[in-house]
Amino acid sequence: MRAVGLTVNGIPVIETVEPRMHLADLLRERLALTGTHLRCEQGACGACTLLIDGEPARSCITSAVLCEGAQITTIEGLEDDPVMAALRQAFTAEHGLQCGFCTPGMLITARDIVSRLPAADERRIRLELSGNLCRCTGYVGIVRAIRRVLEERRAGALAASAAEPRRLGPVGSRHGGPSGGEVSVSTAAPTPAGPLLRAVMVARVKKAFARLLGKFRR
Repeated sequence: MRAVGLTVNGIPVIETVEPRMHLADLLRERLALTGTHLRCEQGACGACTLLIDGEPARSCITSAVLCEGAQITTIEGLEDDPVMAALRQAFTAEHGLQCGFCTPGMLITARDIVSRLPAADERRIRLELSGNLCRCTGYVGIVRAIRRVLEERRAGALAASAAEPRRLGPVGSRHGGPSGGEVSVSTAAPTPAGPLLRAVMVARVKKAFARLLGKFRR
C-alpha cells in the first residue's frame, strides 16, 4: 500500500492505495465520483475520460500512484465551466445523447476540442472524437452539438476556458514538473470540504455497512 496525494476538482486528497489501483477506481470507490464511467477498462472506449493536469486522459488505465501531485478534474468538477455549460445545452438541443453512458467522457473530449481547436471543421471533430465510442447516436448529434458551440465561440458569444499549460512526458507523469517546482505532499491528510467530504463519508459508511452485513450472513 502507498499514500498518494492529488487534487481532485480543486480539493486536496490523500488516499492509501495499492499500486495496481487505477485512477478511475480510486475516484469511484473511494471518493464516490461516479460520473467517471467504466466500460472497456482497456483505454479503448473513452467512457472514463477525465482531465489530468488539464489534458484528457483515460482513467481506467492510469495508475493512481502515477498521479502523485496531479490536478484531476472529473465531469463533476466542470459543472460551472462556461464551455461545459454550453456543451450540455447543445448536446440536449441536438440530441447528442441517448443512454448517456458515454456522455461524461464525450463531453470532456468535446470541451477539449472547443478549447484547443476553435477552427475545427466537421472532419477534424470526427477525428478528435475517434477515441470516444457511442453505440446509440451514430455521432451525428454529437458532431452537430460541438459545431454549434464552436460557432458560438467564433462569434464571441462564448469565452473559452483557460487552457492548462502542456507538460513534458506522458499525461500524469509529472515530467517537467509544475511551474512552482516539485509538489511536496504532507503525510497528514488534508481535510476535504463540502460535497466531496460528504460523498467520501457516505461511500465509506456504505462499504463498512456492507461488510458488516456480509459477516452476519455467514
